Amino acid sequence: MNAPLKVGVVGMGGIGYTHCNCYKNDSLAELVAVCDIIKEKADKAAEDFGCKAYYSVKDMLKAHPELDIVDVTTSGYENGSLHYEPTMQALDAGKHVLCEKPLSNEVTEAREMVAFAKEKDVYLGCNLNHYFTQPAERARKYMDDGEVGQQIYCINKVGFDGSEFGYGAPHKNSRWMRPYSHTKAFLIHPLSVMRYFCGNVTHVQAFMDRPACRAAAGDLMLSIQSLHMRFENGCIGYLLSQRGDAMFGLGGWWSFELAGTRGTFVIENCVEKLTYYKQGQAPEVMDTGLTDFGSTFPNRIHAFLEDVTNKVPKDYLRSSGRDALACLEYIFAAIDSYESGGEIVRPNPLPPLHGDVSILR
Repeated sequence: MNAPLKVGVVGMGGIGYTHCNCYKNDSLAELVAVCDIIKEKADKAAEDFGCKAYYSVKDMLKAHPELDIVDVTTSGYENGSLHYEPTMQALDAGKHVLCEKPLSNEVTEAREMVAFAKEKDVYLGCNLNHYFTQPAERARKYMDDGEVGQQIYCINKVGFDGSEFGYGAPHKNSRWMRPYSHTKAFLIHPLSVMRYFCGNVTHVQAFMDRPACRAAAGDLMLSIQSLHMRFENGCIGYLLSQRGDAMFGLGGWWSFELAGTRGTFVIENCVEKLTYYKQGQAPEVMDTGLTDFGSTFPNRIHAFLEDVTNKVPKDYLRSSGRDALACLEYIFAAIDSYESGGEIVRPNPLPPLHGDVSILR
């Protein structure tokens, strides 16, 4: 039996605590250290989880050369501007890294992170947790069993319920007071789901806006996104997202529909329900009984621990840094499209996969 992987978590906000709890409750992991530049946060987390506290990644790595994994849960502008430095430090030390989404808020940095992980020959994963669910697993089985057929279209609707009555303008110095904060921080999740089921995107067209209540308050965030996409396999995709500007209707806050020539499936509220439709047959419904989106975190983190423990070829790492980079390339293509008035943009190509030589042995 393999020894548990030794883990250090960087960033002791709410997500950091969520990740720490996952490691504490997973037999494949041993939580060794926590790190935060705010001393009080690191000390409190160390006390809560029974491990050592550090206030810089450099000091944590120096004190614990035995670490196998560094988990980066820092935040920053667009929830990603503080991911690059700790990730690069950990990769440089030869550690496997699991990074929160987005990999970075700048695509140039994300490209560097993916390239550096490949150079150092270590795993770089990202917490794209929206498809580590029972409905997604069953949906993939429908696909693998040939029950979907040639893909025709996919529609993903995801965001936050709200209205102008509940809107509160952010503080002028808020990290969210940036035009693309929702676009960069959040769209990586639905795009990761669309790519998981439909493959790579070849063309993107985007329109974005904000409602009058945001504009009147001086809120810079473009909180409404409409993305039209073409996938490599010919499937057509549509993504609609908004951040608390309206109430979603059918399907709730999160819905994904994939239609093919043999059948169609719909996932509702991420973890809750899957319905499969086939011509001439009654719909097949799987109701998981789950309502807690938080259940996706232990599922995703356990998958990363499994892949590292089993030493899977780097190309087969689930929810890899390259997968996260792909979604960020689509986001930046969407931004380019919006800024050009809705022109069609082709995303930057991904780094090629040359294969892991170990699979030939």
